[in-house]
Amino acid sequence: MLRLKRGEERRLAAGHLWVFSNEVDTDSTPLGQFAPGAVAQLRSQRDAFLGYAYVNPHALICARILSRAAAHPVDAALIEHRLTAALALRERLGNARFCRWVFGESDLLPGLVLDRYGELVVGQIATAGMEALKEEIGSAVRKVVNPQALYWKNDSAARELEHLPQLATTAFGEIPAELEVQEAGLTFAAPLAAGQKTGWYYDQSGNRARLARYVAAGARVLDVCSYAGAWAITALRHGARAAHCVDSSQTALTFAQANAARNGTRVEPLHADAFDALKLLAARGAQFDLVVLDPPAFIKRKKDIPQGQAAYRKLNQLALAVLADEGLLVSCSCSYHLAAEELLSAIQAAARHAARFVQVLEAGGQSADHPVHPAIPETRYLKAFFCRVTRAVG
Repeated sequence: MLRLKRGEERRLAAGHLWVFSNEVDTDSTPLGQFAPGAVAQLRSQRDAFLGYAYVNPHALICARILSRAAAHPVDAALIEHRLTAALALRERLGNARFCRWVFGESDLLPGLVLDRYGELVVGQIATAGMEALKEEIGSAVRKVVNPQALYWKNDSAARELEHLPQLATTAFGEIPAELEVQEAGLTFAAPLAAGQKTGWYYDQSGNRARLARYVAAGARVLDVCSYAGAWAITALRHGARAAHCVDSSQTALTFAQANAARNGTRVEPLHADAFDALKLLAARGAQFDLVVLDPPAFIKRKKDIPQGQAAYRKLNQLALAVLADEGLLVSCSCSYHLAAEELLSAIQAAARHAARFVQVLEAGGQSADHPVHPAIPETRYLKAFFCRVTRAVG
């Protein structure tokens, strides 16, 4: 049993799933008695049952709730039920074979991510509690969708917070070197072992679908931090005539070129840091009708906020230097610690510095297969602004 201090259950009663170490009554239930990943009953100071949670005594978030029903303890049946419920949602959304199948806390499986790539499932575990349940998860994956293979791509730096090693392993099946992805009628490939995240950014699929309405016939496109080229190729397939892909990874650019060819298009690769590439293109006098900025998170911790805010301002400012009059800027951030209003402020500050006028046409977030848990702000992280930019200063 894990007992909380007086009054510390209120946030949990509102729907949150996390327990912080300073909320635990360690006099009556010392955290040191628990092995990392052990499941315990969570109780209030008044001994009210709050749920079953897995515990990690070494982490700041020392417990995460998996079940609030006393009659439903944490076991293989519960995991299978959660996976089935998550799959039902993705089937309702329309493409359950290529999607984010499980999104951690939002699917009541904190610390677990599962992505489907047809007959391949790629998972990531971020917590000791889920690591302890890995065999049950693998068994449930087989029962619910029976894929040909399950691959654990547990190479995230977040595992360090839980004292877990970064390790990629095959749970079952034969793992291909490349992923195959279907998105909005297009087909892509991406690297698996050397790929980013689980191999693909399903969270941007909704925003890429939004892009179609804004692509002008004959547009020149610049896809910054392009990875495997999904933004650029989507634009080309909707009427753009030329596209450049910028990425610091040569592997990503190789996949972007191959993906363009498989979709009947062509992209021009530029292997460089995003900031350096934009400066180089501006020096050449290059101009684009559509610029997409989809950088990695510049802010990973609260202490990085000032430096990260400056980086977003600078990146947007450099992008405006190569954006033609009445061009479209799509500016994204996946930094949870950067609020949407702060990204908008960065865009506006960049526009004022560049003597440009910005009109926000649409705001996007993460795709519906990354649902937001209303009580857990951390599950809402992706921001995207679709902006018309003119040379007239407003």
